[in-house]
Amino acid sequence: MSAVTAATYPRITEGLSSSRRMRWRRGRQGVRAATVEATPSTNSASSSSSNSGAVLQLQLQRRGREKERKRTEDLQAEVRAMERAVNASVYSPELLASKYGYRPLKAVRRAAEIVIAVGTFGAKLLWEQSRGELDRNKRLRGAELRRIFTRLGPTFVKLGQGLSTRPDLCPPEYLEELSQLQDALPTFPDEEAFSCIERELGLSLDSIFSTISASPIAAASLGQVYKAQLKYSGQVVAVKVQRPSIEEAIGLDFYLIRGLGFLINKYVDIISSDVVALIDEFARRVYQELNYVQEAQNARRFKKLYADREDILVPDIFWDYTSTKVLTMEWVDGVKLNEQVAIEKQGLKVLDLVNTGIQCSLRQLLEYGYFHADPHPGNLLATPDGKLAFLDFGMMSETPEEARSAIIGHVVHMVNRDYEAMARDYYALDFLSPDVDVTPIVPALRDFFDDALNYTVSELNFKTLVDGLGNVLYQYPFNVPAYYALILRSLTVLEGLALYADPNFKVLAASYPYFAKRLLTDSSPYLRDALIELLFKDGKFRWNRLENLLVEGRKDRDFSAKDALQPVLKLLLGPDGEELRVLVIKEAVRVTEAFVLGTVIDTYSSMPDLVRSLIFNVNGNLAGPLVMSNAEQQRMIELRNQVSRIWRLLQSSENFDPTTLQPILQVLQQPEARNLGGRVIGGITQRLAARLLQQVLRVPPTSSSASASTS
Repeated sequence: MSAVTAATYPRITEGLSSSRRMRWRRGRQGVRAATVEATPSTNSASSSSSNSGAVLQLQLQRRGREKERKRTEDLQAEVRAMERAVNASVYSPELLASKYGYRPLKAVRRAAEIVIAVGTFGAKLLWEQSRGELDRNKRLRGAELRRIFTRLGPTFVKLGQGLSTRPDLCPPEYLEELSQLQDALPTFPDEEAFSCIERELGLSLDSIFSTISASPIAAASLGQVYKAQLKYSGQVVAVKVQRPSIEEAIGLDFYLIRGLGFLINKYVDIISSDVVALIDEFARRVYQELNYVQEAQNARRFKKLYADREDILVPDIFWDYTSTKVLTMEWVDGVKLNEQVAIEKQGLKVLDLVNTGIQCSLRQLLEYGYFHADPHPGNLLATPDGKLAFLDFGMMSETPEEARSAIIGHVVHMVNRDYEAMARDYYALDFLSPDVDVTPIVPALRDFFDDALNYTVSELNFKTLVDGLGNVLYQYPFNVPAYYALILRSLTVLEGLALYADPNFKVLAASYPYFAKRLLTDSSPYLRDALIELLFKDGKFRWNRLENLLVEGRKDRDFSAKDALQPVLKLLLGPDGEELRVLVIKEAVRVTEAFVLGTVIDTYSSMPDLVRSLIFNVNGNLAGPLVMSNAEQQRMIELRNQVSRIWRLLQSSENFDPTTLQPILQVLQQPEARNLGGRVIGGITQRLAARLLQQVLRVPPTSSSASASTS
């Protein structure tokens, strides 16, 4: 078989003389003829099967080579794109200070423009409130605020985009108006956009595209988008072109906002966070958005990490047609996630798509730590086939690895109402410096969460918790790290989108199955300890917690019973697991006793009255088979039933394999635990012997023995 395809022939023969091309073709024909002659002409089944296998293998090899060739070409194209972006601007507060510090008149004019615009709007609201006209004019004021943000430029458009997803902060009339800031902003001239494409890529428009829309399909804060068709492949693409002179406008705004941040840090005591640091972090993200090659690299990384799910779509990048100010990517047909009617017309449900977004966001925040920090509705599309498409990867952020586990652990400590551990979590989350004493913080956490946790998980509102926790934090020397602020923004945006479809939607309820799955399956030391904290208390195993975790964890589609409890089993087998092994032995005795005595109790209850009176009539009084109070018998049966339910949950899970639990038996065979098996059997024997002796002697159980039986 020829390893050179027809597609590669023109490249190979290019530049050869006509005589050499003729010899090359004859050589290829000779190879093909030799291949045909060497092929056996038998009709036997084994020969045919062998030939089919050889052909399949050659096809797979060819596909592999083609895939590798394409990967190499993509990498080379990416390198060329990076070379085009070598002079891209980066955020530097020092450079901005030196630039605008010597241009005070320009800075003062811009500051006055902002103050007058925002101040006038605020004054109108106060006037209408005093006259009782505030509610009547909501639509009018919402449109005015949109126009103000648009007039003030990209920095304020970003602010408006954030507000457009917060129904808890803005009335519906404002939300509808501000949502237009996502992709319905004023455009700049098409001639400037087309000229920018040719200048950035060094190619004429006609040589790149067979067609391109005469006007923008959408206009956002930093650029506008055209729909085009690539000339070389016919692929339909979206071409984003950056607004002219945008760096100048954004730079001046951040210079002024940063100056305001210094004043807040110095004079506003109620805000304990470093406002300047938060502004710098946000500015760095916005400047990264100005570099479209960086955005393309973000998209490639995001696709690699998260587009392995069938319900997530991330468009491909066309590197040869991407530069600092031009981004060419795969065109995606879809409907914005806040257009509920249009989505339902396609037979889709908004809440299903939002749940997909939440699960993907949790993976972003807590598995890989690389997350989309700007998921407003204009960047999230529902495709006709039910996928959730992520767009616009300019603003991305990362969660530190230590913080990922600490966030999950924090949820566990909250459920356990372990406020001392919650306070210590703030060290790992980088909210507090190690020299800060958390002792005074614990009562404040207890006061807030004791009230909040009276709700069920399904009733808890993410914003309520965030706002309440914020009130606690502001009373103490907390510093909210920049990554955490972006996490809150990402999750509140998703909750805001869900509230369009269902005012009672709760992000925490939708997220809990993911947390349960991670606790049961993650082997990181931090989460392993958090799971043990959750399951064991005061030397007793809390079967109800395990049952709840399994019930919730099974709701996560990635949950695997095969992986459940592996972290605890690994600890049991480890050299540091002696304390846990002692607890497991104690619980094994309890459970075995519950099953044995529960069976006895059931057998007794199922006997006919006559048989019971003949067997258990003592001194003329009908006695039960065991000297146990009714309450103790009930606890014994409930424990047995609970363990049985848990076993059924595991058995009914997909891909469950009972051999997964074999490590528990292996624990008893480890050198460091060679006596554990005897201790388990001995404990069970002693408990049952004591029960039997009490039965024979009819000795009523003392309060201490009754207590021991339930410990």
